[in-house]
Amino acid sequence: MLNKEEQKQYNRHLILEEIGEAGQLKLKQAKVLVIGAGGLGCPILQYLTAAGVGTIGIVDDDVVDQSNLQRQILYSMSDIGISKAETAAKRLSGLNPFIDFKVFNEKLTRENAVSIFKQFDIVVDGSDNFQTRYLCNDAAVLANKSLVYGAIFKFEGQVTVFNFNNSATYRCLYPTPPGPNEVPNCSEIGVLGVLPGIIGTLQANEVIKMVCGIGEVLVNKLLVFDALSMRQLVLNYQKTEASEVTNLEDNYDFFCGIIPTENEITLEDLQNNIETYHLLDVREYWEREQKHIGGQHIPLGELPNRFAEVLTDKPLVVYCKSGIRSKRAIEFLEDHLTEVSLINLSGGIKG
Repeated sequence: MLNKEEQKQYNRHLILEEIGEAGQLKLKQAKVLVIGAGGLGCPILQYLTAAGVGTIGIVDDDVVDQSNLQRQILYSMSDIGISKAETAAKRLSGLNPFIDFKVFNEKLTRENAVSIFKQFDIVVDGSDNFQTRYLCNDAAVLANKSLVYGAIFKFEGQVTVFNFNNSATYRCLYPTPPGPNEVPNCSEIGVLGVLPGIIGTLQANEVIKMVCGIGEVLVNKLLVFDALSMRQLVLNYQKTEASEVTNLEDNYDFFCGIIPTENEITLEDLQNNIETYHLLDVREYWEREQKHIGGQHIPLGELPNRFAEVLTDKPLVVYCKSGIRSKRAIEFLEDHLTEVSLINLSGGIKG
């Protein structure tokens, strides 16, 4: 039963004939896991909390960065450097004190995914990379859990539901991952700030419909939303043999074509021995103005015409924001500067 305070909290649901007290009790009893407390995760978590989902799990090992604040509206300047998962749970508890939050301040891996998923009824994927999306799909199939999927790219978003009542899965829609450099993430190309709010809210909507047993769930249908034109498409897809998952991949990075660079260095190790290296910053000019750690500056796009300028009398550490563009730069330089040792700054400079 709902206590008096809960009845006040959920009044607008209770007076909806389609939800009412029976539906609200279903929400209270539901256990939903959200992967990622970032751009998609913030609105997903906010609306599931407000709706009264009784137990909400949050998986995220990241901390708040200032660049997150443009779209991750659960956080503020005072949260920079603090765990996203823990900060989100604390802030959301102020929105709805009747929710039990389970915080997993760790990275989702093949070792922990299935065991975590088994603790919940529904999983919502708010991740931002293909490795985690395939891992979420495979773990959801093995744990027999429905998976609410969302993705964003610049001005476009996608939403669908996988593995619901034996429906199609992520592998039916995307049997093989794209190449490692074919689809950059938002830290490399940007994203419209309101877009994850729209897509994340649509994901939360699917969860509420599934729990309450109302409406038409986006099963075997992919909703595609374009924020610039406000056009929406719903594309049909079918279950295929790819939905059969018997085990997790040994290495999801390798499966998605991400091969570790042999020569890498952390920012901490670099700063401890910085005089040993030359540095090459391959970010854009405006990024350089905001923050840098020294060295030459040649944006990645200009490198084919300017690689002869690169200093080669010391090992060269190439850096960017996240370590992705610097890997691409090294792949190019390996064919043109064979006399220098090329080292990637692992994880970039995060700012």
